[in-house]
Amino acid sequence: MRIDLANLPRDIDLLHQLVHDLVAEKEHQGSEIEKLRLIIRQLQRSQFGRKSERLDPDQLNLGLEDVNADLGRAESKRPAPAVPQLSSPEETKRSSTFPERLPREDVTFDVEACSCPECGGALHEIGVTTSEMLDWVPASVRVIRIHRPKHGCRSCGAIHQAPAPERVIAKGMATPGLIAQVLVSKYCDHLPLYRQAQIFARHGIELDRSSLANWVGGACWWLEPLHDLLAKN
Repeated sequence: MRIDLANLPRDIDLLHQLVHDLVAEKEHQGSEIEKLRLIIRQLQRSQFGRKSERLDPDQLNLGLEDVNADLGRAESKRPAPAVPQLSSPEETKRSSTFPERLPREDVTFDVEACSCPECGGALHEIGVTTSEMLDWVPASVRVIRIHRPKHGCRSCGAIHQAPAPERVIAKGMATPGLIAQVLVSKYCDHLPLYRQAQIFARHGIELDRSSLANWVGGACWWLEPLHDLLAKN
């Protein structure tokens, strides 16, 4: 926090608030310094300590994530730099680092006035500044409703109906796509089943951890022949 000592407020309440903010910022900086010292000690122990004292890389990354988050919060408090105006009629476009395969959604922010607020002259487009931001579309849960019409024969009275599609889990309500999502979340993203159950609950779907475990076990049974074949090769 930068303070203009030549223009301090004269109001007592404002001065009290200023002192309170300074003390809070100092305490926060002290906690950040102590956190960084702890990470440095862990790094030293990881590099020079005994093997039993070596630091788990995941634990170190977790600590660094907290530090980076605090740095980002501090950067957000700084005033945003002024955006320079276009000085040439050439189109200014920012090079994208995102994969071209990702879908794009164009959003345009244009001036509301059709005339120049400086002189009143008509405005015409001389270029465009294009930038890209990465967005996230939350996962959605849907229900696949399976219809199997019945057909009757007026001559003999026989009833015909297409057989029900085979399910990965006998009498289960999960599609192969949902089971694959559970398996990837558990074994690739290391997301426990009880946390996955909490995620489904936020979508309004109540799933017991035992049901998810049953899906995992059933899927593993289907994958055993593939595992054995890969192991032989």
